[in-house]
Amino acid sequence: MINKFQTNLYFFSISVFIILIDQFTKYLMFYNRRNFINKDFILFKLDFVKNYGAAFNIFSGNRIFLSIISIIFSLILINLILRKNTSNILNLYSYSFILGGTIGNGLDRIMKGFVIDFINLNIINFPVFNIADISINIGFMFIIFSIFKNKS
Repeated sequence: MINKFQTNLYFFSISVFIILIDQFTKYLMFYNRRNFINKDFILFKLDFVKNYGAAFNIFSGNRIFLSIISIIFSLILINLILRKNTSNILNLYSYSFILGGTIGNGLDRIMKGFVIDFINLNIINFPVFNIADISINIGFMFIIFSIFKNKS
């Protein structure tokens, strides 16, 4: 039987993996943007946007506020992963994905003052986003699925 420590380590490892992939892709875009901008991959193209706000650029220019929110949400998610009565695996995955994305964007916001977005969808008109944003959305989809699954 897997103990709580191994379970926590597993779910924190997922978050760390997401943070590393997110930061690596942002690093590539930041330092090699001239080579990557407007590269078309059928469904999306690579772009480079400095996002000074949150999702859809809301709260633009509120770096300190958004940084504090990132830290608070990260601490809440860490607590949710660590608490002893969490038995729903799907919720643990969702917390891990959201935590990875929150820390990934939070690091940008705290260290650079903006979040690097670079994935621009070709198929619909949608704001430019990044790996951390994808991770947060996957986490929220897991939560929504879990809610509907538990209601039936």
